[in-house]
Amino acid sequence: MQITANDPNRKSWLKVTDNSDFPIQNIPFGVFLTKEDITTIGTRIGDYAIDLGALHQLGYFKGIPLTDDIFMQDSLNDFISDGRKTWRLIRNRIADIFDETNSELKDNAKDLDIVVFNLNEVEMLLPVNIGDYTDFFASKEHATNTGTMFRDPENALLPNWLHLPVGYHGRASSIVVSGTDIPRPKGQTIPNDSKTPVFGPTRLLDFEMEMAFITTDVNHLGDAISIDEAEDYIFGMVLFNDWSARDIQKWEYVPLGPFLGKSFASTISPWIVTMDALEPFRVKSPRQEPKPLPYLLQSGDHGFDIKLQTAIKPQNQEETIVSNSNFKYMYWTMNQQLVHHTINGCNVRSGDLMGSGTISGPTKDSYGSMLELSWRGTTPVKLNNGEERKFINDFDEVIMRGYCKNDYIRIGFGDCIGKILPTK
Repeated sequence: MQITANDPNRKSWLKVTDNSDFPIQNIPFGVFLTKEDITTIGTRIGDYAIDLGALHQLGYFKGIPLTDDIFMQDSLNDFISDGRKTWRLIRNRIADIFDETNSELKDNAKDLDIVVFNLNEVEMLLPVNIGDYTDFFASKEHATNTGTMFRDPENALLPNWLHLPVGYHGRASSIVVSGTDIPRPKGQTIPNDSKTPVFGPTRLLDFEMEMAFITTDVNHLGDAISIDEAEDYIFGMVLFNDWSARDIQKWEYVPLGPFLGKSFASTISPWIVTMDALEPFRVKSPRQEPKPLPYLLQSGDHGFDIKLQTAIKPQNQEETIVSNSNFKYMYWTMNQQLVHHTINGCNVRSGDLMGSGTISGPTKDSYGSMLELSWRGTTPVKLNNGEERKFINDFDEVIMRGYCKNDYIRIGFGDCIGKILPTK
């Protein structure tokens, strides 16, 4: 099916600024609370939120096979389960409705009033009911940096890293939507040159600049999917800040991996940008050497040129951009991550979230965490207000942004924001 929504020549009758992340070619999906306290599934064009539940009830999706309540829910899970054909039909229809040549809704004041809202009139909610969350460790630069810090630099990558996408199962219940404040977590840490742990707030609170993809229903328990079909099961992507308490993590992670140092919170951006919208921004992934085993071997372009930026904003101060990276640096692709996830028969369901792991590039200014940017606190990061940061302070706001851009369009994700509050 042709993706007519992606036509770069389209213009909307809704006002969209030139540098907007959300032109008519984007059409992401999210969940929001309206000014009438109604939870609905919607999309966004420019600075306008569009109520898809109202559009459906008013008959604007006539001819597309949908249940009556598909958009009148508090999560996108059922819509995602309908599959790629439905996603494309809906995006194409939305693009037609809001095209500058179509006045059907534009000139209907009664319908317009209940369909289109200014963004400041709605409250964004978590877009999916995340049943399971897996976090990968798929950036070669990040894995090399951390291996260099904590192990022998000559053997920074563990023996398995170049053969499979390393991952672990995280805590889904503590994933929150952008704008949610995060209290500083407490836990056990081990002071330097001590054999006895102490208890208290983390001193080494960090961000991790990641992206995450959202799946549809993938497989039944015991089945696996092939590398050729994996992409059909990926709905879209969000920005993902996988907060990390480095000192808690250091003490607890042997032998089973992260626990309290990661499970206290992770922040996602509220709009899921579909893989169809990202289609024009495909690029080659890094060359994989040694060649992966056959079940992970893929051909074609499966990377995406998504520019990523992280800023720190102290309370009542201007922000400082501390990192500029790109999703195209990822060594292991989303398809490979999903295939490896199911190869043992593990079942993946609609609304599951897969984090990329920290995305670091080849230069210091492209590192995706304070652990790397300050190199374990040995080279503090200077902020625009004259302060320095080794890690994240109370009342600091961490802002992540991501977008794709070519000669024709810009497709973005909006902001992924979290502020750290003092420990409870």
